[in-house]
Amino acid sequence: MKKIKDNEVRWGIIGVGDVCEVKSAPAMNLVENSRLVAVMRRNEEKVKDYAKRHQVPKWYTDGEALINDPDVNAIYIATPPDVHKDYTLMAAEAGKPVYVEKPMARTYAECQDMIQACEKAKVPLYVAYYRRALPHFLKIKSLIDEGAIGDVRHVSIQMNQVPKPEVVKHQKHHWRVDPSIAGGGYFYDLASHQLDFLDFALGPIQSAKGMAANQAELYAAEDMVVASFVFESGVLGSGSWCFASSKTDVKDITVIYGSKGSISYETFGAGNVLLETDDHGKELFEFSLPKHIQMPLIQLVVGDLLGLTLSPSDGVSGSRTNQILEAIVGKCSNIS
Repeated sequence: MKKIKDNEVRWGIIGVGDVCEVKSAPAMNLVENSRLVAVMRRNEEKVKDYAKRHQVPKWYTDGEALINDPDVNAIYIATPPDVHKDYTLMAAEAGKPVYVEKPMARTYAECQDMIQACEKAKVPLYVAYYRRALPHFLKIKSLIDEGAIGDVRHVSIQMNQVPKPEVVKHQKHHWRVDPSIAGGGYFYDLASHQLDFLDFALGPIQSAKGMAANQAELYAAEDMVVASFVFESGVLGSGSWCFASSKTDVKDITVIYGSKGSISYETFGAGNVLLETDDHGKELFEFSLPKHIQMPLIQLVVGDLLGLTLSPSDGVSGSRTNQILEAIVGKCSNIS
């Protein structure tokens, strides 16, 4: 697998939208041996503005041109999912490693094409499931690994959200709820983080099934999903996701139950972890979230590219999450 030959990762970003303002891109200039050298967006006015505000030396309105820039040796794809595959294949053809936003693609089949292209080109492929590197999620994993709650029995996910303001305003025209662009709706956008972390903490899911509905009919994608799943370890799981909830019922809670206690946390809230055990009662662990939320993962990706560390999130793990999403909403019948 080709890594970065010189001792610096020089990033080029395709799709400098909202996620690149604070969450990810600024971290690329803060991590040691990492530098953001070029950005791309189809809108010339917006990409020039981004480059100026963030002091990026080069800007493009064409993704292929950025990929072929000799000063760029790693590609970050921060576009909506419908073009993740196309740009990944271009980057692989150019021999450049890829860090792609989540979900990895619209479909599991597209994920497999991306993996195969990168394997053929011998370039690494990473997916921005950054919770695998955040301190409070690492604490959850360490509590499980240390046996703090004994043998893990089952997992419960509950998420209720009111309709997003951008959906109410734009309805079906918003890309996040257009399955032709995003693969699905907010279930794909948000539940992917939850399921991917559980893959990291408890191991791969062996089978999954569920039911999905469009109850509020605000857009084309599903807005209500219920699911059950089984991990390869034998741990059982269940989940429900409603994206047309009342304000009173808004919630984001995952509980991992074991033979000696449980771990509770919010996936999208504060960095708090509640441990409750028979022996010690309640213990609350509180963590501050990084300003640039993807920075811990980007640091590991840079280290991986330089041969110093290993990234916990790659194309293979990212594709598993896509397959679980498809199994739950009924787009595939089996998990391979």
